[in-house]
Amino acid sequence: MNDILPFLKSLLNAPGLSGYEDPASDLIADRWVPLVQKISRGRLGSLHGFRPGSGDDPRPSVMIATHMDAIGLMVTGIQDEFLRITQIGGVDPRVLPGTLVTVYGTSTGKRSIPGVVAVPPARLLPQEIGLNPVPLEYLFVDTGLSARKLANLVNIGDIVAFAQAPLELTGETIAGHSLDNRASVAALTVCLEELQSRSQIWDVWAVATAQEEIGSSGAISSAFALRPTIAVVVDVTWAKGPGAGDWRTSPLGHGPTLCMGPNIHPALHQAMQGLAEKLEIPFGVEYAPRHTGTDGYATQVVAEGIPTLVMGIPLRYMHTPVEVVALKDIQRAGRLMAEFITGLQPDFMKKITWDD
Repeated sequence: MNDILPFLKSLLNAPGLSGYEDPASDLIADRWVPLVQKISRGRLGSLHGFRPGSGDDPRPSVMIATHMDAIGLMVTGIQDEFLRITQIGGVDPRVLPGTLVTVYGTSTGKRSIPGVVAVPPARLLPQEIGLNPVPLEYLFVDTGLSARKLANLVNIGDIVAFAQAPLELTGETIAGHSLDNRASVAALTVCLEELQSRSQIWDVWAVATAQEEIGSSGAISSAFALRPTIAVVVDVTWAKGPGAGDWRTSPLGHGPTLCMGPNIHPALHQAMQGLAEKLEIPFGVEYAPRHTGTDGYATQVVAEGIPTLVMGIPLRYMHTPVEVVALKDIQRAGRLMAEFITGLQPDFMKKITWDD
């Protein structure tokens, strides 16, 4: 089994908020260079890795899409010695007070500055807030700098990323920010490593998409540019945990999920599920009666439509600095994808029907 943990930790230690993915993208590109034939970047910042197949031209292609961007914050104001902030992506302000962050300049020459998200004393807040969670507009970042130094080093529009280092927990699990969706990038990397000792008939596009957290624009543009025959979108999904135990959640450490719903082509789901059962790879079935909340919809409706499958990696405490995943779920997702790719035959698309 490939040890993906060091690479995953490096991704979790890198910023890469939606629209500012370069730090994460550079790490992924370095890791993928020996695993693919060529690396390219989409016009909106997505990373494309191409691995050619051995079939006759014109070959069909499969795109594996995993978004690399993360949620975070942006500076909206400088008030004396403190920074006012807003969100990039779906940040829950309840988890922010006490969070370690790093302020990154978005212009040349700006350095990174450590800070902490703080909240004013209750007596200084509007009375109606009471003991309720404090809204984002009242939170601030304290860097410890004087007002003069802060004004010289930070601009409105600079990004603020979570800075909590990843933590290995017992039970082969890891906690950290940005596991949504760097865990899936790690799974795709496992897949590419598995393919090194094997051959596949179809062309493969490994894609780390940009800006999923703010509207999936990277997936839309990449799918349109690459025009894959089919697509597999890999993202995290809700794991069972405190207060989360109904049909919308999946157990941690019991394998990836295969989604069913209107964003999913039923024949692709059937093919992947049958393969997992044959290989005795644990998996769960996830149901999405509407939009999956992933790049799946964005990929599915591009051009004349792309048959799409969504695979999930169960994750606890989504969109917090302490997201938790099981490492073996990452490994199993990567292996299942590799087996699926190597099993694709030239006539596979003849078997793809919506009402199969």
